[in-house]
Amino acid sequence: MDAFSDFLSTLDSLVWGPFFLIPLLLGTGLWLTIRLSGLQFRKLGSALRLALIDRSDEGVESDHGDIPQYQALTTALAATVGTGNIVGVATALSVGGPGALFWMWVTGLLGMASKYSEAFLAVRFRHRDVSGEVTGGPQYYLKDGIGGKFGTFLATFFSIAAVIATFGIGNGTQANSIAGNVENSFGVPTWITGVVMTIITLVVLVGGIKSIGRVTAAFVPVMIILYVGASLVLLGMNLPAIPGAFEQVFSQAFTGSAATGGFIGSTIMIAVQMGVARGIFSNESGMGSAAIAAAAAKTSHPARQGLVSMTQTFIDTIIVVTMTGLVLVITGQWAGGKASASILTSKAFDAGLGVSWGHYIVTIALVMFAYSTILGWCYYGERNIEKLFGRRFVMPYRVVFSLIVYVGCVTSLDVVWTFSDLANGLMAAPNLIGLLIMSGLIARETKYYLDHDPHLRANKDQVDDFMVGRPGAIDAHWDAVKHESNHR
Repeated sequence: MDAFSDFLSTLDSLVWGPFFLIPLLLGTGLWLTIRLSGLQFRKLGSALRLALIDRSDEGVESDHGDIPQYQALTTALAATVGTGNIVGVATALSVGGPGALFWMWVTGLLGMASKYSEAFLAVRFRHRDVSGEVTGGPQYYLKDGIGGKFGTFLATFFSIAAVIATFGIGNGTQANSIAGNVENSFGVPTWITGVVMTIITLVVLVGGIKSIGRVTAAFVPVMIILYVGASLVLLGMNLPAIPGAFEQVFSQAFTGSAATGGFIGSTIMIAVQMGVARGIFSNESGMGSAAIAAAAAKTSHPARQGLVSMTQTFIDTIIVVTMTGLVLVITGQWAGGKASASILTSKAFDAGLGVSWGHYIVTIALVMFAYSTILGWCYYGERNIEKLFGRRFVMPYRVVFSLIVYVGCVTSLDVVWTFSDLANGLMAAPNLIGLLIMSGLIARETKYYLDHDPHLRANKDQVDDFMVGRPGAIDAHWDAVKHESNHR
């Protein structure tokens, strides 16, 4: 087992090293930011209004999707805002120092352009499966948008990596974090947590994306407001320490961190590596996973859903991750030695609030974050199972996925964290390559749409009139792919 763990660690270091995924991830985000003229900065306000206030496109019928834009966003947020926002941030800082938080911000800001692009393509090239449900994501747009054997290879590689990743980032690590923290805080045995979670998960998943969408629409806002609110209270109580915390983050992003207490010290490269790796673990920008949820949205134009999806990365990284990072730095718990990552954050809340019950906040937030991630990632997995093997394998996958929740709760999963990082990287690689290849299409059609509707106020009929200069282009595209989809 030790040999296998060492092998995974070596492979993970290569994938996330300075010569492969880190430059590919940051480079793709930077290139798309340039091609889209800083879209994530120019249109963030309008995108947040469309995502959180308008919530849906007026006049869009079910032919254009299965769930409202807001539910597509909350489903993606459910899958994204998970243990990465608590455990992942603590891991990044405990290994890479406070400077790792800076690189998580960079990954998030550049990743907003990547998230926009993959959601845009997901809607642009979405299909319907044999049961009539909308389906899309990298497993489709890599094949349809690039074409040929290379596009098919990238799409298939992504689907296989995605299915594997669902049992790591989307299941085992989340369930294990829930069970461990519930046992530590409330004394509930892990096997009881496992049984309860398995049953609830299976009940929700049987209903498919519409059931998941309804649950996450009600669940996600509550969990984010609870955690961010508690973090703001802690930061308010330690207001004088905030400037110093930011100074540590920015200075150590470029110098590394000296050894402090149980902390072993880091180089700049470790800070960058941990920041980028845990950044993508948290916000999933560039992985292509959230595009699968975006494809199901009822939207009148790919650009509109792309902008809605882009806000997911902003909420996840710039808001939630920042809360965890600042709490850890201000309290000094980022250098907590051999304590587990989730314990570091719990200790930080106890110390920052000056109470003995702050860890309960972390436990409750972690349960909500991690469980919502499990729901979202099952949907990602089943969409790729359907693409690889057909619709009849979806229900067996849901059952197996639910049972793995129990395994995750009762098993020690140290190796699974490394496995999850590796699977994330293998998912991201084909998707990032595809985004680079199709960046011209994304930039061209985005510019055309925003030239006609700069404030995102157009209704469906108006959007149809200027869809890349071709009225009803979305409908024409649906007609072109529907025959293939129905005979799969």
